[in-house]
Amino acid sequence: MNERGKFILNIVFMQFVVIIYTVSTVIAKFAAGAELFSFRFLLFYGLEIFGLGVYAILWQQVIKRNPLSVAYANRAMTLFWSMIWAVVIFRDRITVPNICGVLLVMAGTFLINTEPAPGSSKTKEEESHES
Repeated sequence: MNERGKFILNIVFMQFVVIIYTVSTVIAKFAAGAELFSFRFLLFYGLEIFGLGVYAILWQQVIKRNPLSVAYANRAMTLFWSMIWAVVIFRDRITVPNICGVLLVMAGTFLINTEPAPGSSKTKEEESHES
């Protein structure tokens, strides 16, 4: 696999891990809506703990393989995924400020992901000539 393919696969994996985290927050909202210690509450609470455990293990792999600045910039995409779940699952409304905020976060994430790695011999000017 070439370098670009590895880069894209890495970003997709990071987003997959972030999605697991945001899904666990959705499950937590379902648990919060159930009567305390009912079967439904215990089921959703157990699923949430399981999801957070899977997330924690996978997140360790993300920060092991990526600079922290890149990993945490991608984690900021929880805002995007949470907004998607809010609309799809809970029928919430999205406002213009919501969209502007998420687009700003996405732009920042894009800038962090496309920045050359520290110690890279290529300058931004050299990279632009290669495109």
